[in-house]
Amino acid sequence: MSKSDELPPLDHTGSDRIRDTVARAERGDIERAEALMLVTAADVEQVLHAQFDGTDAAVIASGLGASPGAAVGCVYFSADAAEDAYERGEEVILVKQETSPEDVHGMSVAAGILTTRGGLASHAAVVARGWGKPAVCGADGVHLAGDHLVAGGVRIDEGEEISIDGASGEVFAGAIGQADAEECPELTMLLTWADEIRGDSLEIRANADSAQDAKRAREFGAEGIGLCRTEHQFLGDRLPAVRAVFLAADEKAEIEALSALGRLQEADFEELLAEMDGLPVTVRLLDPPLHEFLPDLDELIVAEAKGELDVAGTAMIAMAREWREENPMLGTRGVRLGIIKPRLYRMQVRALVLAALRRLAAGGQPIVEIMVPLIVGEPELTLVRGWLTEEIDATVAAWSDDPASGPTDGLTIRIGTMIETPRAALDAAAIAPVADFFSFGTNDLTQMTFGFSRDDVESRIMGDYLDRNLIAANPFDTIDVPGVGALVATAVEAARSSASSPKLGVCGEHGGDPASIEFFVGIGLDSVSCSPFRVPIARLAAAQALLSSDS
Repeated sequence: MSKSDELPPLDHTGSDRIRDTVARAERGDIERAEALMLVTAADVEQVLHAQFDGTDAAVIASGLGASPGAAVGCVYFSADAAEDAYERGEEVILVKQETSPEDVHGMSVAAGILTTRGGLASHAAVVARGWGKPAVCGADGVHLAGDHLVAGGVRIDEGEEISIDGASGEVFAGAIGQADAEECPELTMLLTWADEIRGDSLEIRANADSAQDAKRAREFGAEGIGLCRTEHQFLGDRLPAVRAVFLAADEKAEIEALSALGRLQEADFEELLAEMDGLPVTVRLLDPPLHEFLPDLDELIVAEAKGELDVAGTAMIAMAREWREENPMLGTRGVRLGIIKPRLYRMQVRALVLAALRRLAAGGQPIVEIMVPLIVGEPELTLVRGWLTEEIDATVAAWSDDPASGPTDGLTIRIGTMIETPRAALDAAAIAPVADFFSFGTNDLTQMTFGFSRDDVESRIMGDYLDRNLIAANPFDTIDVPGVGALVATAVEAARSSASSPKLGVCGEHGGDPASIEFFVGIGLDSVSCSPFRVPIARLAAAQALLSSDS
């Protein structure tokens, strides 16, 4: 019997469990390694996020716990209404069928987000996790009806209160008491011990798209940014700038639209690099499924039928019709968009290089990694890498020609790719020589390997599949080792055998899941990247995986 077996049971709350465990290790009752193994991811989440302070309230609906934490607020069914209510001083829960970039202004002010469609990799889930905001997604038992919702036989009118649990996915009528996240210095100590065990065996990075996200990630102990999703920098009031690129009638108009977009990107990148000074920042080139940036065609068709479209609206509906796709998640996105609109990627790289050069001139230490998304083979990456290298060289040369600009020595830029299609994973041996790094995008890799739509399957069939033991776990939550994991392992082995030996990491949300991290440690990845609020969990899980492998 170990010393921990002789001790009284730990308190049920995460903060108390962490405090007790650290105290035991400090007294010498247990070893630090044993203390690390006694704390769970759920314990850490309870410290980082608000929780309900106990409740007997009836659950009126359930969905996927897409972003942990407890939230209480008045329901509103549009981003504009949510923003108006927030400005009146109300706590808000934004409720929608699904969210898009057009909703970001309402999402940003909401205490929590509830959607009736979408899964753990949906727009609402990804954005909410990045902000540390509670979210329940795919709650198909919630029925929306204009100015009210109905769930579990209960009608909730707009402006009335509900409560959501972003960990369990439960939805409650009315307001439930909350216990706020609290300071827990013992967690900091515990994670310091975890980092000592982890050493440099596995780097923990964060998925962060803004300076604010980067600052939070660094505070949580992130060792760089493993994924900056540049499309998330075009949310809200910046959407018109993106749409102007697709509305451009000719080359001149497109260049002007891209120039305006580039100025926005340059400022964003400079702030991001400043927050992560001295640490690597991996910037993924634009990778939106186009429907996220296009106006709603059905709404425009209704407006057209009513004769309500002005000149701008007529141009908008023409654009929406031209670019509409039957399956946008598998359509013109990622590198495919970059190939048909090469000025888009060139603009992004130029803005990123200029931002890095400005940081150098200010005495900073920018470390830049440019990531090409959604390739299926070496020819795509070779083609695009050539364009990017040309743009990097031209931008640096133009900077050097101006004596007042500042130095270029010490500028570090690597070019790599996401491995997120099964074909790319199987063709890794051919891709590795032209990539400085691989980052496995396990969200899309899971979707394509299973043939599961990540926006539909989780809420519709996942529960039934799990109940019937047709799959061992939700593969969007924990890596599917026999299928998706096998593809990752195959690609890792091929890359390691390459003379170039690119760095290897994961930037899907599996990078913050303890069971997945154990697998990634086992196959020898160099890094994992996850949302900022999951960084502490990843730090702990990496140490636990290493300790388990040594035992």
